[in-house]
Parts: sequence; C-alpha cells; structure tokens
Amino acid sequence: MASKEELLAKLSECVVEMEDEEVVEVAKEYIEAGYPAFDGIMEGLVDGMNKASELYDAEEYFVTDVLLCSDAMYAGLDVLRPYLENTDDQAKKKAVIGVVEGDTHDIGKNLVKIMMETAGFEMYDLGRDVPLDQFIEKAKEVDADLICMSTLMTTTMGGMQTVIEKLKDQGIRDKFKVMVGGSPISKKFADDIGAEGYSVNAVEAVKVAKELTGIA
Repeated sequence: MASKEELLAKLSECVVEMEDEEVVEVAKEYIEAGYPAFDGIMEGLVDGMNKASELYDAEEYFVTDVLLCSDAMYAGLDVLRPYLENTDDQAKKKAVIGVVEGDTHDIGKNLVKIMMETAGFEMYDLGRDVPLDQFIEKAKEVDADLICMSTLMTTTMGGMQTVIEKLKDQGIRDKFKVMVGGSPISKKFADDIGAEGYSVNAVEAVKVAKELTGIA
C-alpha cells in the first residue's frame, strides 16, 4: 500500500498533468487507506493547482491548461469532499471575495475561494473586475467576517486602499477584516494600506483567514 506522502504526491501530479480520470482512482485509494480527506485536498489537489498556477505565471501553461488542471482538481474534490469532517455544528465564517475593479485575472482568486470553501468558510464570490463599492455592499448584506481582494496588476492595487478608506468613511471599518493578495501585493503594501491579512498563495490564505476569524 502506498504511503500517505506518495498518494499526496500522486494527487498533486494528477492535477498538474490534467489527469481527471486517474485522479479519481488515486483519491479513492487515498480514502480507502484511511487518510484524512482535508489533507488530501490541501496537500494533494490544491498543491497541484498551486503548481499549475506557477506554471501559468511562468508562461509555461496557458489558460486552457489551467482550466484542464482545475477539471482534474474538481474530479478529485468530488471524491474527497464527502469525507470531510462535518463543520455544521459551528457557525460558518463568511467571506466576500473578488478581483478589484480594472483587473480580469481570476485564477488565483478562484483557487483561494475553493480552498476557503473546503476549509469551511461560506464564500460569496463577486467575480473579477469588481466595482469597489460592491465589496462593501455585499459584506454588509451578508454580514461577512472577511473581505478578500486580489489583483495581478500594479495599476489596480490602489483600489484595495480605496475600499478600506470607504469602510472608514462609513464608520464600519472595525466590522470587517480585510485580506489582500496577488502577484504585485506584498506584506508591506498590506500593512501600509491597513489590511489585516496578506498571503502569498492559496494555502497560506486559508491559514491567514482562520487566524483573522479566530478559527483554530
């Protein structure tokens, strides 16, 4: 029988190699071996998707390749998700997520959304090129815990600060934690604009989101 580490590596590889049929078999083998579904998703499937995103950033993969990788990831998710420990007994934390106005790059945002959903967050996805006021209106509407914003463009980074300033102007800044991310975003930038959270990738985003919302 393959070890947990071997199966996690195979799950990751299946996603990178776009093997949407093989990933199902590996995921079944992983569950039958008694390993935790959450680790399989995070350290297997999502690890593979992160690698695919890096290949895309390096211009070795195209959008079509990334979409096929995500198909494989979803195929694996379909197998593993039913085995996740039930978190319904605790109120789910809510997060509004989107790509700021002027930017249509949403692969990274989609990955963070999937991972946070898997980790038990209730996600409200606004999509890409999101008008700045919409982040605030949706957060107020659903009584969100988190506002998550991403961008891959330096020209739209300023929109994140604008959202935070608008929250202050409306007297509701302390109601929401703000998390930012994306290629041009740094920890320093996040600190400078007053965001509580910053992550370099989707795996880190879940950890940060849990810390900000008080989930162990």
